[in-house]
Amino acid sequence: MKTVLHILAGLGAGMLLLVLLSCTKGGLPSAAEQQEMNLEPKQEESRMPGKIQITISGTTLPVIIENNAATRALVAALRESPLTFTASDYGGFEKVGSLGRSLPTSNAQLTTEPGDVILYNGSSVVLFYGSNSWSYTRLGKIQYPTLDELKSFLKAGGGDISVTLSL
Repeated sequence: MKTVLHILAGLGAGMLLLVLLSCTKGGLPSAAEQQEMNLEPKQEESRMPGKIQITISGTTLPVIIENNAATRALVAALRESPLTFTASDYGGFEKVGSLGRSLPTSNAQLTTEPGDVILYNGSSVVLFYGSNSWSYTRLGKIQYPTLDELKSFLKAGGGDISVTLSL
């Protein structure tokens, strides 16, 4: 048994516990026992959706999201309720609005493209209908048919819009 434990030491405490339990109980713990011992993550916590929804003026489009700390925090907030904020034109290539909360950042120098959804300064969401280079945290990309339809959806150059993000 000592040799087996020595070999399994590199597998981590969770695996070692499972092996020890199987040796003493004659088999692996049931799914319910594993859940009780917190060896398996809860289903809803471990599942990260691949997309969220963005709604403007009654039209909804999907946003394919990145898998990073910012999107995990955003998805956690959206599981509680949709987030609505006002976004304004800035620079002739983007709409920007405050989320009213901070998300974790992992800023990197990026050159954005139309449809990019970006986190700026940890608490502002930027929706691009043009391009810019800056240090941002990428959240995702709006799925749109054509650039003209994206600009129409974002009311590019048309003033403030109400934006709702949801699951």
